[in-house]
Amino acid sequence: MPDTNSKILSMQGIFKAFPGVQALENVDFDLRRGEIHALVGENGAGKSTLVKIITGVERLDAGSVTLDGKPIQVKSPQHAQDLGISTVYQEINLCDNLSVAENILIGREPRKFGRIDWRAMEEKARQILQRLDVEIDVTKDLGEYSIAVQQMAAIARALDISDAKILILDEPTSSLDVHETEQLFEVMRKLKSEGLGIIFITHFIDQIYEVTDRITILRNGNLVGTHETSTLPRLELIAKMIGRAMGDFNDMVQIKLTSGKQREGTPLLQANGLGRAGSMLPFDLDLYAGEVVGLAGLLGSGRTETAQLLFGIDKPDSGTLSMAGAELKNFSPADAINKGIAFCPEDRKADGIVDELTVRENIILAIQSNKGWAKRLTKQEQYEIADKFIKMLNISTPSADQTVKNLSGGNQQKVILARWLATNPQVLILDEPTRGIDIGAKAEIQKLVLELAEEGRACIFISSELDEVLRTSHRIVVLRDQQKVTEFSDEVDEQTIMQTMAGSE
Repeated sequence: MPDTNSKILSMQGIFKAFPGVQALENVDFDLRRGEIHALVGENGAGKSTLVKIITGVERLDAGSVTLDGKPIQVKSPQHAQDLGISTVYQEINLCDNLSVAENILIGREPRKFGRIDWRAMEEKARQILQRLDVEIDVTKDLGEYSIAVQQMAAIARALDISDAKILILDEPTSSLDVHETEQLFEVMRKLKSEGLGIIFITHFIDQIYEVTDRITILRNGNLVGTHETSTLPRLELIAKMIGRAMGDFNDMVQIKLTSGKQREGTPLLQANGLGRAGSMLPFDLDLYAGEVVGLAGLLGSGRTETAQLLFGIDKPDSGTLSMAGAELKNFSPADAINKGIAFCPEDRKADGIVDELTVRENIILAIQSNKGWAKRLTKQEQYEIADKFIKMLNISTPSADQTVKNLSGGNQQKVILARWLATNPQVLILDEPTRGIDIGAKAEIQKLVLELAEEGRACIFISSELDEVLRTSHRIVVLRDQQKVTEFSDEVDEQTIMQTMAGSE
């Protein structure tokens, strides 16, 4: 049996900054032999940066790292592999058109008389997979197998690259079903019993408690704490991840949700059994004119996936979606805009603003796209639209011709809202509309959302800040592990929602 008290990896006082961002600040982390250690935290917590330092993708600014008690400076991913540190990422980086054996041993193929010894390579691949209790035809192309088998091949390759001491699994279950996930867990337990240290990055709370020994929680680049999994209640874990003290809940005032006043007639948007394999389990959702429905859940719970299904970005493989009682078929984002549905994405940098365009040009993008580029808005029409929404949303800019990248984060977010409001939508889907902006701008956007509902529009409001969801929503849908758990349309408080997000103790 491995000595589970022996630290294989120790990181002390880790600092890492990028331009304008302190990604990690005085973070400690250690990994024992023969343990599965969960690394958790919401977006921006610092998980990816910490892993990049361990694997040599990034260099630390300050702090120390020891492996087997010896100080190390990991210079590159190849150096990390040479040291026995292997990583399997969420996106499997293998070649579908090569055989399983080739994928596992590529670059390290056995040779005979200067040529690849195919028989020896296939036998070695079988032996490596047998260590994982996986028996498959290694001569078949990897692409012929399921994602679960491809992942096992990736793990086999990672273990064979070097004398692996540490295995990092980054969201390995995101595309697996329940049976495949349990198979992976069996492999993880087997490797643990052999003395391997495993860092397990996941957003699935149930899986953390099923398979891990310890949990390290990061938030905003800082270490919140490291705990034995068996001693940390689920509710407390979530409270630490999102930064709410348990004592705060006693002072919470219950908020009366008044959705009953809005829910009349036919839903504006209705999902029945809508789902997508590996993304979101089938769910029902009715959205009525004049109401704001909040989606509450941790990162990975299915909030963004739900929004993308409702806007047509992702194609469902089950269920139906209807607008004002009429079923929508072969639905796309262009169809959504034509039907009066707008979507403000979570990542305003990657999916929202166009940095090099002006405020005016950013605001008119959606309405111009809807009209078609053959029917261009005149400059006068563009300025009229832009000036209207600059005034309406109180966008702080010298003029409509200011380059949008020069605005603050809050004002950039308002520009994206203006773009979609200009299309006069009946349904507005807002994914983290207040992330990364100041308190004043947050309050303005929350007020605007409620005003839009009063005008008879329907809004879906997604936020990782529960108090914000409570403050803004008439009805709250709780998601966990890519499924709708329940919804609240009566009195509810933050603690009740958090308990629902955490699941059973």
